[in-house]
Amino acid sequence: MNRSRRRVRRGFTLIEVIVIVVILGVLAAVIAPRFLSRIGQSKQSVTEANASSLATAVRLFIADHGAPEQGATIDILWERPGNVEESKWQPYVENPEKLLDAWGNKFVLKIPGDKNAFDFDIVSYGADGKPGGEGENADVVKP
Repeated sequence: MNRSRRRVRRGFTLIEVIVIVVILGVLAAVIAPRFLSRIGQSKQSVTEANASSLATAVRLFIADHGAPEQGATIDILWERPGNVEESKWQPYVENPEKLLDAWGNKFVLKIPGDKNAFDFDIVSYGADGKPGGEGENADVVKP
């Protein structure tokens, strides 16, 4: 007789499932934007550090071979320029991927620079790959 009075409960009711889904949706709506902005900030920081490293590599190149030719690209750190003797050449980066920013775009070498008019600039145009922008799309210019 007690068996008929006891209800065996196996699983969640529809209302419980809806409440859980709503709670998860609210949490995702609150947490996701903050998390995604942190990812953009970290990529910006990594790009700044990489641009500084490339600026140091360009300075070493200049010390070894003189100023790069007008219109030279950042590739001079990996591929031997035509005005450098093969016997004196060694790459200034470990691999060609070091010439890319955190978004996979190649850094730009500007001679003379906009920020450093008598020298050079290493530039990343941010996530969108276009000059200007704010936040994750902001340009990174070093040194």
